[in-house]
Amino acid sequence: MKTVLSIAGSDSSGGAGIQADLKTMIMNGVYGMSAVTALTAQNTTGVRGILESSPEFLGQQIDAVFEDIRPDAVKIGMVPSKALVQMTADRLRFHRAERIVLDPVMVATSGSRLMETETVAVLEKELMPLALVVTPNIPEAEIMAGMKIREKSEMEAAAVKIWEKFGCAALVKGGHSVSDADDFLFDGRKGEWFCGKRIDNPNTHGTGCTLSSAIASNLAKGYSLSESVRRSKDYLSLALAEMLNLGAGSGPMDHGFALTGTFAE
Repeated sequence: MKTVLSIAGSDSSGGAGIQADLKTMIMNGVYGMSAVTALTAQNTTGVRGILESSPEFLGQQIDAVFEDIRPDAVKIGMVPSKALVQMTADRLRFHRAERIVLDPVMVATSGSRLMETETVAVLEKELMPLALVVTPNIPEAEIMAGMKIREKSEMEAAAVKIWEKFGCAALVKGGHSVSDADDFLFDGRKGEWFCGKRIDNPNTHGTGCTLSSAIASNLAKGYSLSESVRRSKDYLSLALAEMLNLGAGSGPMDHGFALTGTFAE
């Protein structure tokens, strides 16, 4: 099997972070591994506490994986502090990691800042130049590109600016506030829209983690970036369309377990 390493935080409710990443990797036919940046106490209603890994321990986790089971691709999610970002970048450079997918957990879709400005600056300097592709939502893309995004043409312009500033491809995720679940990819040579219909499903906790992990999984299997994004969009759309629910409320959903075998070839 091809192998993928997730460097991200743990979600105790199982719907996002490391847990969503590993579920997605299984369903996409790759062997998933993890380096945990932080433990969180959370559920679908919010985060109650965060306990960060020490930079040294995070480095040990990454080294242990690369020295035994070298990843064919790497997905990076929540890296909550400057020191952890620096350690992640240092170890990935040391091991010459390939096919890095960076899901920059900077700003929630609601607009709430999730990362301090100083940490964002270090992430942009240290990690983004290592990435093959970065997958920001609209608020995150606005920070990276230094511009407001209110329409689809500005999504295109932001993706180009991110490439010019950081040298990595950008998949700017639209969401229904700008476009109807349409995402725009610019890889330095051409731009491409990946259109999707917004699915009225309340169980969307962890969808960003799921999409970026699916992209990393498909890159590990040898698909091009464009094809990896297309397959991952299809996977996520089918998962959301299953309309699965956990309990009486809006549960955290990776949904992938309902799609056994569909994308594992």
